[in-house]
Amino acid sequence: MIRDKSAKKSAGKFAKNAGKEQAELPKGVIAVAPPSFRRERALIKRGIWPVAGCDEAGRGPLAGPVVAAAVILDPKRIPKGIDDSKRLAPERREELFEEICATSSFAVAFASPARIDRDNILRASLWALARSVRALPELPKHVFVDGRDKIDAPCDCDAVIGGDGIVMSIAAASIIAKVTRDRLMSALALDCPGYGFETHKGYAVPEHREALDRLGPSIHHRRFFAPVIAARLKHFPETVEPDLFTVDGEILGDISATI
Repeated sequence: MIRDKSAKKSAGKFAKNAGKEQAELPKGVIAVAPPSFRRERALIKRGIWPVAGCDEAGRGPLAGPVVAAAVILDPKRIPKGIDDSKRLAPERREELFEEICATSSFAVAFASPARIDRDNILRASLWALARSVRALPELPKHVFVDGRDKIDAPCDCDAVIGGDGIVMSIAAASIIAKVTRDRLMSALALDCPGYGFETHKGYAVPEHREALDRLGPSIHHRRFFAPVIAARLKHFPETVEPDLFTVDGEILGDISATI
């Protein structure tokens, strides 16, 4: 058998370079492939368009709404660098937010703390996701949603676990939802100073728990999350809870918007 020395040399060089690239990664960091437009493009080739992706931000916090976003990317003008919002630095998220706004169709929807209290966080999140899809300027023919649960969308729907790191449209939606919610929480910080919403965005970090224990819950806190219950009992031990299943007035805080 005749061996191709040049091919062997190239293969060796490739292996050497690959090893060098791996060595340059910080210790303990694993290279992760960015999301792709492959699933959307496969549907386009079958004549299925528009295709949307949707995701939410804010399931875990003790305060503020869940913000959901739906995005239809323009296949000819996809901003470079779209990724799961959690993998991006805040400055890069802001830049991509502006680029996605300028090149795509998208909508956002908010599930208020009152809806979260009434329906639970999962149902409120799925409601907001469905609402964001229905608020798009043009209803999609197919939607990809991050997570294991499908939503009540007016089209075919695929739930993709870890979708914000796999499907480009979902990743774009994760950026829109995250930046929108972060900006909203910074605005709520002006309305309710002292809690630090502008820094922790309502998540249960030690500074937030300390402020909650010291000040008691604000109108923006989720009443039935355990740390909020404890703070409410401390500051307002005689409070009578409203019947959230018969009084729906507070749910007027839910809105959706198309930009």
